Amino acid sequence: MDAFGRRLAPVLAPGDVVALWGGLGAGKTALARAIIRARAGGAVTVPSPTFTLMQSYALDGVTLWHCDFFRLGLPEEAHELGLDEIFADGIALIEWPDRLGPLLPLGRLDVRLDFEGEGRAVRLTGGADWARRLEGVIP
Repeated sequence: MDAFGRRLAPVLAPGDVVALWGGLGAGKTALARAIIRARAGGAVTVPSPTFTLMQSYALDGVTLWHCDFFRLGLPEEAHELGLDEIFADGIALIEWPDRLGPLLPLGRLDVRLDFEGEGRAVRLTGGADWARRLEGVIP
């Protein structure tokens, strides 16, 4: 997850939403931490936002949001979090994106993390723009 996060971090830009899909222990938080540390240029404390729902990091002139919506009850509760502004101006890494239902943006990058044998499989899905931007991210 760390190496993949370091490769993915530089292609992310303001307005990007990265939906991190996978079960418990699949590596969602590890990947988010790797992306944040890569954007920060080194060691930075990255607590899990499980209880706060969101943590923000001002990095390279953009705010990167690490969201964990596991505890979100209804998609409507997310409106109170200011998601429209986050999605417009920041970079959002979202764990448990299914909790947003119809509020999850269509132009996002879906990163699916699954256990496969002794390791993990990473599957990326996004529009044509993502295909171009992700060239070289996965060897």
